[in-house]
Amino acid sequence: MASLREKQSKFALMVGRLIIYAYSLGYELSFGDAFATSGHKKNSKHYSKLAIDLNLFKNGKYLSKTEDHKELGEYWKRIGGIWGGDFKKKDGNHYEL
Repeated sequence: MASLREKQSKFALMVGRLIIYAYSLGYELSFGDAFATSGHKKNSKHYSKLAIDLNLFKNGKYLSKTEDHKELGEYWKRIGGIWGGDFKKKDGNHYEL
């Protein structure tokens, strides 16, 4: 079983791949929560540095709907992640390992 540090390194590499993929599609990104000590649900992956919220832009316009993130969410799942757009309470800008 991988250690937390190993999981964090894998997650960082996955986020890098997601960012490159997003830019290749013409999107721009900025970081939302990448690490948190409060403000999220109990046991949030943000607390262990295994989740990130990404702000998505296209042509300078902020895209905030879960559907806007669908293409990136599908890619994220293909590379082994969990996408918040699949949660019961949709959280489209959330990407976690």
